[in-house]
Amino acid sequence: MTAPGPRSVPPAEGTPPVTEARPHRVLVLNSGSSSVKYQLLDMRDGSRPAGGLVERIGEGSSRLVHTPPGGGEVRERTEPIADHAAALKAVAAELAADGLGLDSPELAAIGHRVVHGGKHFTEPTLIDEAVLAEIERLIPVAPLHNPANLTGIRTARELRPDLPQVAVFDTAFHTTMPEAAARYAIDVATADAHRIRRYGFHGTSHAYVSRRTAELLGKEPSEVNVIVLHLGNGASASAVRGGRCVDTSMGLTPLEGLVMGTRSGDVDPAVVFHLKRVAGMDTDEIDTLLNKRSGLVGLCGDNDMREIRRRIEEGDEAARLAFDIYIHRLRKYIGAYYAVLGRVDAVVFTAGVGENAAPVREAAIAGLEELGLVVDGELNAVRGDEPRLISPVYARVAVAVVPTDEELEIATQTYALVRG
Repeated sequence: MTAPGPRSVPPAEGTPPVTEARPHRVLVLNSGSSSVKYQLLDMRDGSRPAGGLVERIGEGSSRLVHTPPGGGEVRERTEPIADHAAALKAVAAELAADGLGLDSPELAAIGHRVVHGGKHFTEPTLIDEAVLAEIERLIPVAPLHNPANLTGIRTARELRPDLPQVAVFDTAFHTTMPEAAARYAIDVATADAHRIRRYGFHGTSHAYVSRRTAELLGKEPSEVNVIVLHLGNGASASAVRGGRCVDTSMGLTPLEGLVMGTRSGDVDPAVVFHLKRVAGMDTDEIDTLLNKRSGLVGLCGDNDMREIRRRIEEGDEAARLAFDIYIHRLRKYIGAYYAVLGRVDAVVFTAGVGENAAPVREAAIAGLEELGLVVDGELNAVRGDEPRLISPVYARVAVAVVPTDEELEIATQTYALVRG
């Protein structure tokens, strides 16, 4: 009797067909400045056999939280974890304890989130020494993120030198911006010499959400124009025309643009000179002010939108002003990107605040009826994990909530590259 061949299984979107006989899992690593987030994804169905987080790396009370297969009991431990190399080895040990170790023949690749790819990296890229060298050269424009990303990549390559490893760049989706959007109006020679331009971030989220929004509308990405509002502790907006980014709010760094949890977003550049001359602050102090002591926390002392809304309900004027400033900036970007696109098919909210804070969505759209934007109060109040419309059926422009999934996007791009 002839043995049956490998059974074809529906692939994750954008990937080649998957068969059980081939490696079908991707480990996604997101190495931050003091943390490592990880997800193991099965590309046959997009499921997550395991995942977790290592945080407070380098501190005496480092914490590892691991979610095992099948929704089993979460394992958590607190112990000193000296560096990212030790953190990744701890992750490998947790996966091995579940029979999902890095030596598994089912592991097809490791996908790494890399924050800054500059102009050079416009798509997911197989990692070799030349790629590592270019990521290292970009450290001056991403000093908090690229060093940690590099450490995660190098450690993973030491653990599995034979396995394909792929860099997926936060900036890649935004490299389609025209020069008119990407260039700052400063001396060209100076800008080019120091790589000063708008790069944009949260690219994997904007790519995933804009594509899923097109699906929600029953159209191809090439047919729709979308304004994506990624609202978390970090926040960014993008204008996406036919599946390609044509403008985004973050710039050379993730500081520019919307009001965020602890970041100021747009400010007059002369504020920096003023603080140096008048307040006597040095560069590091100003950097800390704008990145860690500004935004919502600088305005009212809280960067949790739930707490801000609670305080508003109790009559707290500082919280109300912080919320109003947040919404004012958000509405300005919606209007600006409406003008950039000319025609808008959908405005979509995503990430922690965008997905969960109904008052933010309502306030951001209120008063924009002349632009065809309306929110249905009942639909907006519904919570859920699936993409959904929150605009009434008669609205000229759809308003939607689409939960982001950056890990799935990284895994999908990684798997498509190594299988393609």
